[in-house]
Amino acid sequence: MQVEYRVEKWRELNTPNPAMLRYLLEQEGFSVFQWCDQPDAVYPVHSHGEEQSHWVISGSLELTIERWGTVILEAGDRDLMPANTYHSARVIGEEPVHYLIGVKRG
Repeated sequence: MQVEYRVEKWRELNTPNPAMLRYLLEQEGFSVFQWCDQPDAVYPVHSHGEEQSHWVISGSLELTIERWGTVILEAGDRDLMPANTYHSARVIGEEPVHYLIGVKRG
């Protein structure tokens, strides 16, 4: 089954709880680690050999996805990215972006 790239926007009134987001990713079968990028950080076009999910805790991350377009993930937003999807990323705004990266192998 081919997984499509998708974005889930945060609809809760409360701010994201990193421990709960980690728990939810782990329940979905992801290995999870926390990451932080400083303002103006840029990742040029690349891909990963495994399915990933980026779940933003704070700050804003702009992702440009091949054959999909550009999206801005803010606190609580997440994406689900199929393996081998070409994308680029950059931090927007003047604060660091803190996010969880879920990696699902095979």
